[in-house]
Amino acid sequence: MTDGRGSSLLRSVHGFHVCERTRHPGPISAHPLHWRETSLLAPGPGQLLLEVVACGVCRSNLHMIEGDWAADGVPAINPIIPGHEVTGRVAALGEGVTGFALGDPVGVQPLWWTCEECEYCTSGREYLCHQRVITGEHVHGGYGQYMVATAAHTYPIPAGLDLIDAAPLFCPGITAFGVVDKLDVGPGDTVAVFGLGGVGHMAVQFALLTGADVVAVGRTKEHLVVARELGATRTVDSTDPAALEQIADSADAVLTFADSDAVTAQALRTLKWGGTLVTAVPLNLPSFPFNQGQVIKASILGNREQMRTVLQLAAEGKVRTVTERFAMSEAATALELLAQGKLRSRAVLHN
Repeated sequence: MTDGRGSSLLRSVHGFHVCERTRHPGPISAHPLHWRETSLLAPGPGQLLLEVVACGVCRSNLHMIEGDWAADGVPAINPIIPGHEVTGRVAALGEGVTGFALGDPVGVQPLWWTCEECEYCTSGREYLCHQRVITGEHVHGGYGQYMVATAAHTYPIPAGLDLIDAAPLFCPGITAFGVVDKLDVGPGDTVAVFGLGGVGHMAVQFALLTGADVVAVGRTKEHLVVARELGATRTVDSTDPAALEQIADSADAVLTFADSDAVTAQALRTLKWGGTLVTAVPLNLPSFPFNQGQVIKASILGNREQMRTVLQLAAEGKVRTVTERFAMSEAATALELLAQGKLRSRAVLHN
């Protein structure tokens, strides 16, 4: 393995530890994860080897580990190393890679590879590429000491950003930005955010940057506290029918990040006639009254330019992640707390 200039790298590394989902998925409480040592892979053409610093813990990791998506072919390989919001430092460069140097701080998001040729890739919508490869679902991810990444989908991290706190920028950050970027709102408008976990707490901040008033709606006390700390104009306990009634038909835009039919119904009741709902989760709609002139949009991640904008906004101190840190060896613990709804915001594993 070389750095492209002929010097040998990582001579002392014979193997490294990774956390894999076993071939037999099950509830996280049944311990479907295990640690093992594996051989260090050299990056191929157009790839980088990263020494992982941190990896955020996403609910989609939990779905995959517990086998919820097995019928849809996820994960694509088995066993697999989960994790798709990764930060680290460049440890080796594959053939043809330019623009990176050894030791550079970088990050990788769920979009690991795209074809670069289809109508979506050539129009700034690479997240819709039909051949897209997802980090930690189709290829090994960041629950380990090293990870191979595609250079075209690896992002330099601005100086000054903490690499552990920066990890969630690569999934909650870009997802939330992509959702808010689909809105046309500003001062005088009201945006309601439903679901205040990892993605929702970032959406509150991006919505505030538009100048709109932001109403944060959630059922977890700690999530509401975080939303207030981040500047939400108002917080609403979604378990309180009277509080929900007070915001009915009040929001020019509603953002949803909770995969729940009950939350979807609450969100639509909050949305004004003629308003826009943007969702980053599946929706089930038993009915949709066309005569109210409302618009529903779906959003997934964001493009490369948007990802760079997210990183710049974080570097400028305009948005921040709220994280709970766990050693990489505590992956199962972090996932169990996520499953139990006991995380304040986003868990991040670190080496």
